[in-house]
Amino acid sequence: MAEKRGQLSSLDLLPDEAQDDLIWAIGELNKRQRTQADILFEFNGRLAVKGLGPISRSAFNRGSVRLASRASRIEERRRIYAAVADKLTPEEVAKNDLVLGEFIKTLIDELSDEEGMTAKGAKDLALAYRAAVSGQKVSIDRLQAAEAAAKARILKAVDAVEGVVAEAPEKLSGEEVIRRVREDIYGIFER
Repeated sequence: MAEKRGQLSSLDLLPDEAQDDLIWAIGELNKRQRTQADILFEFNGRLAVKGLGPISRSAFNRGSVRLASRASRIEERRRIYAAVADKLTPEEVAKNDLVLGEFIKTLIDELSDEEGMTAKGAKDLALAYRAAVSGQKVSIDRLQAAEAAAKARILKAVDAVEGVVAEAPEKLSGEEVIRRVREDIYGIFER
């Protein structure tokens, strides 16, 4: 069953002139150095200076809980990405982009079934879908280029081995073929 968007909170209804104060309050909550009650007290003081009514403790608490949940998810993703970042080669990134693109397309499909979908919402979903497909194409192209480069390196190495073996007056062992390829073709000498 699709979850419906609830009623707008008093935080959501703050006018544009209070947005800098809201950003300040969010920043203070994210710092996690002061109590929520202390931040709310100062936030309401800032709003009063602008002639705006106070935000209730319950509305501020609901907003801070939503914010904490979002921040926690973002931090979790950051830790996951940091843990795998050094393992991602261009080939792996391309494969992961394809999987992520499919996930995004599925999510877009689910969102399009939501009640209350507006024309603007549908347009935004269509643009997101197009961006996901475009990203997948870039990843496929990157993957194909990486595979072609690897194939070219392998063919070059095979040609080099054939040349070394053909020029040798005697039958060479596998170790000798590798040593000659390294020295004669690539200029790598063992110490």
